[in-house]
Amino acid sequence: MLTSTRGIVLNFVKYGEGSVIVNIYTKAFGRQAYMMNAVRGKKSKNKAGLLQPLFLVDLAGYQKATREIQRVKEIKNVPVYQNIPFEISKSTQSLFIAEMLSKTLREQESSPSLFQFLENAFLYFDLMEGNAANFHLWFLYRLTGYLGFLPDVRKTGFEGWFDMRKGAVVPFEPPHPFFAKKTATDTLCVLANMSIRDVASWKISGSLRTYLTTVMVEYYQLHFEGLGTIKSLKVLQEVFQ
Repeated sequence: MLTSTRGIVLNFVKYGEGSVIVNIYTKAFGRQAYMMNAVRGKKSKNKAGLLQPLFLVDLAGYQKATREIQRVKEIKNVPVYQNIPFEISKSTQSLFIAEMLSKTLREQESSPSLFQFLENAFLYFDLMEGNAANFHLWFLYRLTGYLGFLPDVRKTGFEGWFDMRKGAVVPFEPPHPFFAKKTATDTLCVLANMSIRDVASWKISGSLRTYLTTVMVEYYQLHFEGLGTIKSLKVLQEVFQ
């Protein structure tokens, strides 16, 4: 059946001489894998340029529930990002976010609210002016609410530690290594109440940003079996040193 949907590119892998299999998180069908032919090579008209991480697309494809890999009839970038592909800070964060999404968005079913969150966040990120270096922290925190493990970082008058196993701030240092230091916990509490409009004016040190990013990745790893190593994390940290 020929269908149309909006989508967000997660990644793609080469297949054969000039084809690719692209993973797209779609508004209508959740995560889907699509075969695209004649994408690479001299006659491809640079179709691979449409498939960069987090690019927004409109696509028409042949959808069949019993088939693991669907086929694309037509695909185009709508809208076209103005800044993400050209600013190193934003493009590096996009690679990192796309890898996190690739490993956490596994459901092949529609979730309009999640798709709307992703689309709105990336459109805002593209046009964000000022300091965009902390966007990925805001994004990872907000995404947990859609994935079902939003941290409880409400503090009740005590200094605390963010216990990643419990997903909550606790009044005593946990007896295991999966927790955030007090300074990072305080920062996480600020982040929890932050609007996306406040991200550009939010200033933290590079070392705290690196540490809190690692905390968030470890938190995801604890709640997603098989998440594994996030390869783009090292690149992200090098860019923001």
